[in-house]
Amino acid sequence: MGKQEDIPRALFWDTNSACLDLQENKEYIIERTLELGDDKAVKWLFSIYPRADIKKVLAKSRRISRKSANYWSFILNK
Repeated sequence: MGKQEDIPRALFWDTNSACLDLQENKEYIIERTLELGDDKAVKWLFSIYPRADIKKVLAKSRRISRKSANYWSFILNK
């Protein structure tokens, strides 16, 4: 698993990213990255978390916009 210092800090401008824990804050990290992440951040996300975990968060999230949720559902179900 990746290290905490690898977290894309630009996505978490409103959070002290040094306090983020990759497991404890997994849902928040996945949601924010799917909603706002660029290619580099998304590649990082998929290298850190299993696809099944990302799908699970996507299915139950209320923080991801409908537009982003539709896009990621399409991508993850290919």
